[in-house]
Amino acid sequence: MPAVKLSSKNQMVLPREAREAMHVKSGDELLVVVKGNTTVILPMPESHTRALAGRGKGLYSKDYLKKERRSW
Repeated sequence: MPAVKLSSKNQMVLPREAREAMHVKSGDELLVVVKGNTTVILPMPESHTRALAGRGKGLYSKDYLKKERRSW
């Protein structure tokens, strides 16, 4: 397990093994969770809005939506 050193600017380089395991690249955001003496670094979860954007495209026709709206 490689060790990292904190720079004078409070920066560290994430080892290649960790970047590859987390599937992150330069510019990706990471989530840092601190619990007591333990710190966990995780890839930032994708927002629900972005994850679901466009998923329902083409599922319903306009006629179907008009019919459903009238039934409300």
